[in-house]
Amino acid sequence: MMVHRYTTDLHCGACVARVRPLLDAAPDVARWSADTDGPQAVLTVEGDGITAERVGTLIRPAGYHVLGEVREAVPVPAAEKPTSYFPLFLVLLYLMGTVAAVEIAGGRFDAMRAMGHFMAGFFLVFSFFKLLDVRAFADAYGSYDVVAAKWPLYGYLYPFIELGLGVAYLTHAAPLVTNSVTLLVMGVSAVGVVKALVAKRKIRCACLGTVFNLPMSRVTLIEDGLMIVMAAAMLVGML
Repeated sequence: MMVHRYTTDLHCGACVARVRPLLDAAPDVARWSADTDGPQAVLTVEGDGITAERVGTLIRPAGYHVLGEVREAVPVPAAEKPTSYFPLFLVLLYLMGTVAAVEIAGGRFDAMRAMGHFMAGFFLVFSFFKLLDVRAFADAYGSYDVVAAKWPLYGYLYPFIELGLGVAYLTHAAPLVTNSVTLLVMGVSAVGVVKALVAKRKIRCACLGTVFNLPMSRVTLIEDGLMIVMAAAMLVGML
């Protein structure tokens, strides 16, 4: 396969979100990415038989154009950079260790308190990594989330939603509302993950932002499912 780079008029995350379904659906496009930060708004496309005319035809229905080719196509190395779940597992291990320490210091184990502290840490830590580069996260998240794909603004708001949930769990503020919002947000997120897994799409998971190269897999679904179960359990515990 060959990699081609084209200058375009894709200058924002919303622009990328509009062309994403068009490029994702193209059988001759293996992978693609867009740099909306640079002055040339470079669109990188990997695939066989890719030309400027072909890419222009793909993105034109969304109202965007190929302005020129950046450089000649170059071969793609046979081996791709390996992905790893290590950062995700390390973060979860830290969270579980912290929650265990709090419970030990409390003198007795309280399941509801432990889940509340775990969810507080989960949302605070995960939102931190997303906030390191909100635009990059929004672009990555919009590639599989059902809401962010239609309304790109949701991808920009999502890290702040997680931050708010983390603070709410930490301060025990409005537990009924907090757990209900968590159930809704994580449920919607899980739908997008399931759709990506069913379609066997090889994309990056944006759960830790774009700092780490985490692959989308059942691990991501388990992560969302765990938060859904905890939020549901805490809602039931309030009855």
